[in-house]
Amino acid sequence: MSPRTTSDQVARHGWPQALATVLGALVAMGVVAALGLWAAGATDLPDNAFPRVVAATLVTAVGGTIKLSGNAGELAQTQAGLTVIPLSVTLVGVVVIAAGFLRPLRRRAVMGAAELAGWAGRVAVVWLAALLALAFAARQTFSIDLGEGAIEDLGDLFGVAPKLGFTTDVPLTVFFGLLWLAGVLVLALLVSRGAPLPARLLRFQESVRPAAYAMVVLLLTYVAVGVVIALVVAATRGHAAETMAVILLGMPNLVWLALTIGLGATWNGQVAGPFGLPMPHVLDEVLRTEDVSALNLSTLSQHDGRVWWLLVVDAVLLLAAAFVMAARSPARMRAWQHAVRMAVALTLTVLMICLVCRVSAHYGLSILVFGDLGGGLSGKLLLTPEVWPALGLAALWGLATGFLGGLLARRVRRRGVVDVDGRR
Repeated sequence: MSPRTTSDQVARHGWPQALATVLGALVAMGVVAALGLWAAGATDLPDNAFPRVVAATLVTAVGGTIKLSGNAGELAQTQAGLTVIPLSVTLVGVVVIAAGFLRPLRRRAVMGAAELAGWAGRVAVVWLAALLALAFAARQTFSIDLGEGAIEDLGDLFGVAPKLGFTTDVPLTVFFGLLWLAGVLVLALLVSRGAPLPARLLRFQESVRPAAYAMVVLLLTYVAVGVVIALVVAATRGHAAETMAVILLGMPNLVWLALTIGLGATWNGQVAGPFGLPMPHVLDEVLRTEDVSALNLSTLSQHDGRVWWLLVVDAVLLLAAAFVMAARSPARMRAWQHAVRMAVALTLTVLMICLVCRVSAHYGLSILVFGDLGGGLSGKLLLTPEVWPALGLAALWGLATGFLGGLLARRVRRRGVVDVDGRR
């Protein structure tokens, strides 16, 4: 089949394929989100709010913004905010969209920039329509039960009927949702060895693609290991529903956090009120303090000495990733070049983790004459990284493992020039 024939097929079938790609991603993400929220007990929400909560989960999974609002009457006030990305749902969307985007590009060595942009543009147009539909579907208001006893009496006395609602910031959702899609499409082109590139970019594929592929394999391996550990814990210690909720909504949030902690990075956080970190419990123990606490290998080891295994796991998996990168690179590359590329790739990966794994959630209700009622009516969850030290540690780890991985891959048959007495 000639390149022109393949190009014509892509152009003729582009819109149906773009629609199938986006709908496939939304269905897959929606199923994962719905099952995760069901396991977390969200089906008990009032006013048939479950579908809208699923829509809100999809919005946050692709970088959209959800705004929380509260109302508690004239003599009371509420404050609420939420910043968290359900990365399990995100990961499913990334895989499905990347596969759908790359499918019509198979068996192509080179593709013109205009043709590639046209195919990406079709996906973006359909994705934009989907974002708008999700943005207008993700809005709901809940009534907050004050419970029984003195708090309920105070609510009746002062006419306090607290409500909490959420809506979507449509402009920000569209902006970040399209930015998210662009990142997914670029990543798909970088990771896939067989995906075509414009002729002007071919010279970058030998240096960029092996490193990008190695980082994706590294991240997915951590997720796979986390899922296995979670299933074992669920089978031996119970709490199956809570474990499934973590797997289906936030497994990458936990394991990628563990990756950075194993490198020596520090996260600062605090847990108060009903909020908590579902797994592992040691995180909740460290962060449930009056002030912001540091979360790193040192503080975690004071509660559970097994966390030092994170250091060992990081060393093994990073060395394996560096070996994969070197094995997929041309043989003419030196060990120091692998070290530099691994350092850059790992630094960018850790930066991504620092951006997407941070969490901020708070809710508070107070009657003006009594102040914060506390108890189950207020809570706080905060988790933010110390970014620059984390990036510095990632660069050092990348240099060390990249150099060793390059040395280990020397005996592997690879593409490129092999210098043996000046011959190929």
